[in-house]
Amino acid sequence: MLFKIKIWRFPKMNKSEFVDLVKQVGEYETKKEAEKAISAFVAAIEKALSKKDGSVELVGFGKFETVLQKGKEGTVPGTNKKYKTKDKFVPKFKAGKGLKDAVAAAKK
Repeated sequence: MLFKIKIWRFPKMNKSEFVDLVKQVGEYETKKEAEKAISAFVAAIEKALSKKDGSVELVGFGKFETVLQKGKEGTVPGTNKKYKTKDKFVPKFKAGKGLKDAVAAAKK
């Protein structure tokens, strides 16, 4: 039995388009102000996550946090060469209910 699968393809938004959107939604007068706001937000998230046990929770939007990613061992395909990676902290984002609901409503 064959199933038809519909693949949703939405255009990706580049930084310039995102700055335009932030300018419009945030009612900034210039693109430079909107870009400054985006840069400040990103820098603040980076600074918060770089602290030990850092996390930022924006209720309704989501939670940015750091999690420990365990090191792995494996072999390179096609060779007998083995490798091992170290444990490291990586950023993680978990969407909040408000964001999930908004995305689901927009995709209907």
